[in-house]
Amino acid sequence: MRLIDTHTHLDFPDFDTDRRELLARCRALGVERMVVLGVYQANWQRLWEMVQQDQGLYAAFGLHPVYLDSHSPEHLNELRAWLQRLAGHPQLCAVGEFGLDYFLEQLDRERQQALFEAQLRLAMEFELPALLHVRRAHDATIATLKRLKPARGGIIHAFAGSYEEAREYLKLGFKLGLGGAPTWPQALRLRKVIAQLPLEALVLETDAPDMAPVMHPKQRNSPEYLPDICANLAQLLAISPEQLASASSRNAAELFGWDADATP
Repeated sequence: MRLIDTHTHLDFPDFDTDRRELLARCRALGVERMVVLGVYQANWQRLWEMVQQDQGLYAAFGLHPVYLDSHSPEHLNELRAWLQRLAGHPQLCAVGEFGLDYFLEQLDRERQQALFEAQLRLAMEFELPALLHVRRAHDATIATLKRLKPARGGIIHAFAGSYEEAREYLKLGFKLGLGGAPTWPQALRLRKVIAQLPLEALVLETDAPDMAPVMHPKQRNSPEYLPDICANLAQLLAISPEQLASASSRNAAELFGWDADATP
């Protein structure tokens, strides 16, 4: 199997002690490419330096809503500068992670919305996909996407919405990121939704080091677990792991503008 992990945080300190060995294990398991997402201004430089050391890693830069109080207006200007400086670089693949989080009630929704729209406009300006964090905020996210209409679409990370919400995202040109959460048997509603989705809608992810799958409970999540996630979700979709891996990788490559058959 050849796999693409469309959402990781490999720059986090959780991986500092064994990052190189982990990447070797991933490649041995067929996880050939990984997207590493920035979440606040202070980690962009570290992330980019790490990505530059491995041709199979790709960077996205964003201002995550969970870190709302850490972001300043100047950081939006810096984000634009990063995107401008790296425009056309083969290892810059998206804007993200950004979006809306209504689960954490202390996060001001008006400030979140303003930051969400500003970054979505940057993604549109630089013609890059948007990698979105959406937690209990599907209505607001869908309404914003319908209003701004980003042509390149993107990915709804860790999708956990309804079938109707899934259909709205697909109409808007977005893929749905699936990782560890739907591997858990107690995620009954989500598993029922996923079983109805077309293959062209799906991309695989880990969100490492978070959201470990059921087969690796209470562990640091890792891109090396992506084949296990793929096998579990393939069973849910009543297809082979190879079919899901092929479809997910094809969908991701199409979204990011990569050659699906090339080896990094």
